[in-house]
Order: sequence, then structure tokens, then C-alpha cells
Amino acid sequence: MRYHRIPCVFAAGLLFFMYVEYTLRMVPDSSPPFDWGFIVTRSFHRALASWPELNTLLAALNTVFVLMQTIYIVWAWVIEGRPRATISALFMFTCRGILGYTTQLPLPQEVVGSGVDFPVGNVSFFLFFSGHVAGAVIASLDMRRMQRWKMAWLFDTLNVLQSLRLLATRGHYTIDLAVGVGAGILFDLLAGKYEQSKTTKGCTFYRGI
Repeated sequence: MRYHRIPCVFAAGLLFFMYVEYTLRMVPDSSPPFDWGFIVTRSFHRALASWPELNTLLAALNTVFVLMQTIYIVWAWVIEGRPRATISALFMFTCRGILGYTTQLPLPQEVVGSGVDFPVGNVSFFLFFSGHVAGAVIASLDMRRMQRWKMAWLFDTLNVLQSLRLLATRGHYTIDLAVGVGAGILFDLLAGKYEQSKTTKGCTFYRGI
């Protein structure tokens, strides 16, 4: 326990959640899913539902944030010649499409929609996992590689605020947002491996010549 504290914490967590899993009563199929994020943001949800102007403003700001992510990722590739973030985003959205289509989650009850929210126009979209969150994580990781610390912290802060709004509007389940963070990190790593493999192959080719 002295030298392996983190694994010991995980082991305790395993035992605790084994107990929870065996004693927890399942949610009936006639009831909506249980989501802690919805419970925590209940008052925020009521405020947005009763104040359409605030909901529209926050939805518009969310769309602007998504455009900021997109512009940065494309800029890094086209202007700065660093395609890793773009490759990561392509990997991520393709996988999201596959998973989202394979298991389609029901739209949460009491959704507070807006015509200016992304995707604009209240069109349908895959719930699992959140492309909003994953895209922001990909951009933030790229900023950190370039030591753009202030921009990275700004994106992280906006990502947290975006996640709270998505929960409050019932636009995503909590699991969508949590996996979105993991997906952003995972596909950034995969894009880095892909770049490294191409660089290694290129060096091997030129050494052979």
C-alpha cells in the first residue's frame, strides 16, 4: 500500500462498485434513465426552460465555441502544417458515428432545444459520445503541445461550462460527456502513433536509398 497507493485505491473502488452493482435495483424500462448529471443541474435546467432568451444565448455561444474548435484544428493543419489534430478529429468523429448508430440512445426527457444550438436547426444527432467535448479536448491537447497554455486553459474552462449547459439542457447524458473526454485523449494518442509510423517509414525509405 505504501508504494502502490493508486492501484490500491482502484482495488477499493472495484470492491465498492461490485457491492453497488449486486445490490442496486435496475431502472425499469418504463422509467427514464437515471443520470446524476441531470440531478446536479436540475435548478439550471429549470432556469433554461423558463427563460428561453438565456437558453438561446448560451446555445449561440456554444455554437461559437464549436466553430472555435474547428477553426483551430483546421488552422493547425492548413496554416501551421501540423495535421495531428485534424487526423485525431477525423478518427474521433468516424468512431463516434459508428458507435452512435450502433446503439442509439433515447433522447432524454425535458430537452430544452434551440435553433441556434450546434448542430444548428434542432437536427438529430448521435448522443454517444459527445463530439462537442471530444473536439475541445483534441484542440486543448494540441495547444499544450505547442505550449499555448493560456489558450488551453481557456478551452478547458469553456469545455466545462459547455458540459454543464449540455447537461442542463438535457442535450447529453453524463456518460456521453465522460466518454467524450476519454475519446479526445485516445484519438489524439492514436493520431500521434499514426504520424510516428508514417515518419518512421519515411526515414526507413530514405535510408534504403
